[in-house]
Amino acid sequence: MPRLFTGLEVPPDVAEALSRRRGGLPGARWIEAADYHITLRFIGDVDGGVAEEITQALAETRPRPPLALTLDALASFGGERPHALYARVVPSPDLDDLRGEQERLLRRIGLAPDTRRFTPHVTLARLRREATPALVAQYLSEQAPFAAVTFQAERVALYSARVSVGGGPYVVEAAYPLS
Repeated sequence: MPRLFTGLEVPPDVAEALSRRRGGLPGARWIEAADYHITLRFIGDVDGGVAEEITQALAETRPRPPLALTLDALASFGGERPHALYARVVPSPDLDDLRGEQERLLRRIGLAPDTRRFTPHVTLARLRREATPALVAQYLSEQAPFAAVTFQAERVALYSARVSVGGGPYVVEAAYPLS
């Protein structure tokens, strides 16, 4: 039973630059640069028949130009209980439109709606309890200034993940060019 999600790939040069931020934070489980992505829609564990329906539904995504995406800062999720360190993606109407279309296509085949608030980002590390709010704040304050980087997302990927604690490895099961 595969665990699926859709996302946008991060180009290797951008991933390599982000990976230079690894280290120096106790309790961080760093994600491999090859697994960096921007999740659009978490789907979850599905059987093979549903996976095939998902693959077919996503193929109906309407053509659109490649998306210009900008990473502009490092931040963390979790506040007083930090659980992830990430590079923030500047929200855009085009990104929201793509995500909304995927949501509609997946709901049409019977998947439950995704009720989580969409916060576009690239997860750099998952954080254990040792990564206290004070340590995360210190890590972020000691980082070199984050120079915004813009790249083009050329396609949407349907990823699978092995059942694990998170963080990959991820496999591209299908890809859908945007244009």
